[in-house]
Amino acid sequence: MLKIVLTAFLLPLLLLFGLRDGGSSNAPDAAKTSLAEQGESGTLQKMIVASGSVSMDIDLNRINGVTSTRKLETLHFGVAPASFFPVLVFNKVLRRAEPGSMALVPQNNVALPAVLTASLNRLTIEKAHSGEAFGMAVRDAISGFVFFNIEGNLYYDASTQLLGIQGGRLLISEALANRLGRAREAGTQAGTISIDTAVTPIATSTVVNGKLESSTLPPGNALVPGGHVAAPGPDIIVGDLSAMVQADPSSGTQVGLGIGTTSCNNGDQPVHFFAIPNTDHSVVTQNLYRMSGGPNNNDRFEQIGQAWVKHTFGADQDDECNFGCIPWPDSTQLGVGCSDPYSAPENAFYSLLGSRAWVNPFTGAFPSTARNHSGHTHTATSHRVLVAKSDLDTTQNTGATYYGEAEYDTPQEYAWCQAHPGQCNMYNNASYRRFNVTGTTDFTFTPVGATVRMTPATEAWTGSTSVLIEPEPGVDGRAFVVYKVTNPSAGVWHYEYAVHNQNLDRSIQSFSVPLGTGVNISNIGFHAPPNHPGFPNDGTVGNTGFSNDPWIPNQMPSALIWTSETLAQNPNANAIRFGTLYNFRFDADQPPQSANATVGFFKTGSPITVGIQAPGGGGTPTPTPTATATATATATPRPTPTPRTLPTPRTRPTPPPRS
Repeated sequence: MLKIVLTAFLLPLLLLFGLRDGGSSNAPDAAKTSLAEQGESGTLQKMIVASGSVSMDIDLNRINGVTSTRKLETLHFGVAPASFFPVLVFNKVLRRAEPGSMALVPQNNVALPAVLTASLNRLTIEKAHSGEAFGMAVRDAISGFVFFNIEGNLYYDASTQLLGIQGGRLLISEALANRLGRAREAGTQAGTISIDTAVTPIATSTVVNGKLESSTLPPGNALVPGGHVAAPGPDIIVGDLSAMVQADPSSGTQVGLGIGTTSCNNGDQPVHFFAIPNTDHSVVTQNLYRMSGGPNNNDRFEQIGQAWVKHTFGADQDDECNFGCIPWPDSTQLGVGCSDPYSAPENAFYSLLGSRAWVNPFTGAFPSTARNHSGHTHTATSHRVLVAKSDLDTTQNTGATYYGEAEYDTPQEYAWCQAHPGQCNMYNNASYRRFNVTGTTDFTFTPVGATVRMTPATEAWTGSTSVLIEPEPGVDGRAFVVYKVTNPSAGVWHYEYAVHNQNLDRSIQSFSVPLGTGVNISNIGFHAPPNHPGFPNDGTVGNTGFSNDPWIPNQMPSALIWTSETLAQNPNANAIRFGTLYNFRFDADQPPQSANATVGFFKTGSPITVGIQAPGGGGTPTPTPTATATATATATPRPTPTPRTLPTPRTRPTPPPRS
């Protein structure tokens, strides 16, 4: 259910009744929904598996393709003590299992088929996330390969605090059936499984009339072996990008998308989720990127879409990141270790989005009117991740790969950073995930692999090098110059630079690349994602929106310089603002050498140099003038910056060819 349709927040999804899968033998009617709706009172315990044993009776003939006779072999396992497999028990009755896993330690030797032997010492029993076809599975903990899905009911004995499954069915997974070359056998039974474990509480909560009143933990949380170590202070991260959708049927040449996000509290303090007009909450940035070009479709990495920011307004208290959620009693804060989901359609909902123009991404500051939608009507693309159809059309982008990215920015992290120097958590808030795209005019998106947490999407660019830009640590945010040089033909080198502003409020107005003596260049190019059109109350000067004018290249004997308009020329100029990436490219007849590029800023600050690779080497190009500092709606006091040393550039290796 979307949160936006609720008139008041119910008790978080942590307290859902029925199991979606692998139900409990003493679970109540699954048609019932939450403790809040039932108005129940009692004790809710979050428990984890402390120890136990698992046995699997596997029909080896079935695995080997022999169906005429059975050959059962029994595998015995112990449950590793560092496992984290949580369940919820209310008034001594099992409510559900939560996502987690039990690591298995083999206890006997059995001659197994080769397909199983390599993974025997790293098998886990995993509780899947909601919405998956099977609730539990036997998986390789390293590769993620699923061997068997488990069909059966969990039972819980409150008197002995024992949790398990007796006579559960082991069903051949689709992945295993394909690996065996017998796709039709997916879902057929290959044996049985029994699980016997002892569980112990890690959090106990009191519920009165459906409302969570209080929660307590064991002393020092000592009962969570190998548990998550929280960062000091509030630290909201993107734990998962769950889905991406086209919100409405296509209209014109562009589409509007939404990206589902699950935030997690990685810190040791609750994170504020107060709803607007209160300004003490996070805003969510949604972006879309494409990697393409060259013989391996990885020569360039471009941003092709961006949305207005989503204003958060209330937190569930789930544990999708397996940090060990300590739930907050209501929805105004995200408890320590807890997670909060927003669906993709919800993150595309017009009225929850506000213009980026109002937001200082480093301090998290914005006015209480930052989500004002009066005075305009909405279309199929308004405020959503705005993308040209031509950038998604599979017939025009053969072999391209796509990456969704989201970032949560909150004023609470900045305030904590100022009060606790060295405990600044504003730099790990972005995560990304790959999505496959299908369609030519209307599009569907399928996630590929897991979300890469606390990492910007540029890290997906194969073979690139990333260099940090941080003009005033502790005063403003960070950006990156990410680059890659290729040699497409004899005597020709292609230079591709992506300037990515993660959370730098001052924005970027110019980019200069030095040229060595006698270097000849051609095919000069520039790329930027589309800015949204102007709307009343959008925070831009005159409500006209940010410009989409391309940057102008200026080739001089010693440098190639791209610039947008300055702040004085146009306060709505097409500068590189936070959450955006612009591309600069050209071909040259000289190979790369170490050199210094120059980055000039839009709002305030002197240009700085950044180490890159450029044709024929060269020195540092002459910086272009930068506008005098001008106060904005998001301006913040500027303490004295601390000295810093630029980090060593990171280079992503080129993976081996795919077979």
